[in-house]
Amino acid sequence: MTTNDSHDTRPTGASRGAWSAVFSLTLGVFSLVMAEFLPASLLTPMADSLAISEGQAGQAVTVTAVVALLSGLLVTSATQRLDRRHVLLGFSGLMIAANLLVAYSPDLIWLLAGRVLLGVALGGFWALSAATVMRLVPEHDVPRALSLLFTGVPIATISAAALGSYLGDLVGWRNVFLLATAISVATLIFQYVTLPSMTPERPTPLGTLVSVMKRPGMMVGIVAILLVFCGHFAFFTYIRPFLEGVSHMGINALSSTLLAFGVANFVGTLAAGYLLERSLRLTLVLMPLIMGSLGWLLATLGGFSLGTDALMVALWGFAFGAVPVAWSTWITRVVPDEAESGGGLIVASIQLAIALGAAVGGVVFGIGGVLAVCATAGTLLLVAAALVLAGVRTRPVPAGEGDTVVASCQ
Repeated sequence: MTTNDSHDTRPTGASRGAWSAVFSLTLGVFSLVMAEFLPASLLTPMADSLAISEGQAGQAVTVTAVVALLSGLLVTSATQRLDRRHVLLGFSGLMIAANLLVAYSPDLIWLLAGRVLLGVALGGFWALSAATVMRLVPEHDVPRALSLLFTGVPIATISAAALGSYLGDLVGWRNVFLLATAISVATLIFQYVTLPSMTPERPTPLGTLVSVMKRPGMMVGIVAILLVFCGHFAFFTYIRPFLEGVSHMGINALSSTLLAFGVANFVGTLAAGYLLERSLRLTLVLMPLIMGSLGWLLATLGGFSLGTDALMVALWGFAFGAVPVAWSTWITRVVPDEAESGGGLIVASIQLAIALGAAVGGVVFGIGGVLAVCATAGTLLLVAAALVLAGVRTRPVPAGEGDTVVASCQ
């Protein structure tokens, strides 16, 4: 491995990579994320069919995010004595049940019940994902395996937005969720065939979350995660008003730009593995630095050229593609002995940042318009880059040293 900021501290090693199992987890990411965001592209027909408002239907996305936050925090302690293979298969089973409940829901209550089940599966899966990858591949392959895992996110996001709305008009929204159910079944079968037995190494009570947070540099890292994701979602929530109101894009140019964002995000996710093999710290700093600079460029030069605006949006997508991979790799490096609890903290932080980003963006948009949103998002991201550079550790601190070791860059 060419990086200088890590060494082999994995609790469980793998002499050879179980790449088929990693692929099965990638399919799990695709299935979960697509199911999470399908309601966003099907709000109107869902609301009409269930005789509810679009605002009420929109709570199908909100409730999933809230439950995912709680699930991510609690899953490690709640399943501390269970084989990780069985837990992951259980989450895929919950995903199947969730999609079926939504597909056949007669009213809002059943719809929300299905989305609660999906939230449990989503948060729990993400919390365990990085720690699971650590046990499937050799340490030097972990960044590349995580980048493969996260490629499911942009593919699922594009599929949910584009295919969801198209197929919804073609075959109806309920059949779209039945299709999602079929994909979930395929995911469960693939994981059943490929995932090895992974017994828990030791009990991880709920208090482990607190002890992990007390380790030097962890709090700084969590704050940096909040800033990065809050800045991104503040911008991304209002990307369409920017492209329509500032860039003056028509529907074709708008669709092409959003597609370019998704493709660039996919490429950035793949590139993250190679970047992280060279330097974790550089990747953690560089990506929010690029995004923050683009935020201010969009705020000051936005609307000058349609092509330039589209290029900057695509570059933002590329840079953000590496962000989840980098922070997942970070947690496997700094707390390799408690990667599951650390993963739960990251899941909770990201879900909170999504809500905060949309809220902050909404307030700023109401006060200063979409250009002010770009500037605010850019500022949050630049602060995050400075925080990573100044105070985020990339080397592990053994348990018990949290009270004696001063957080510093190493």
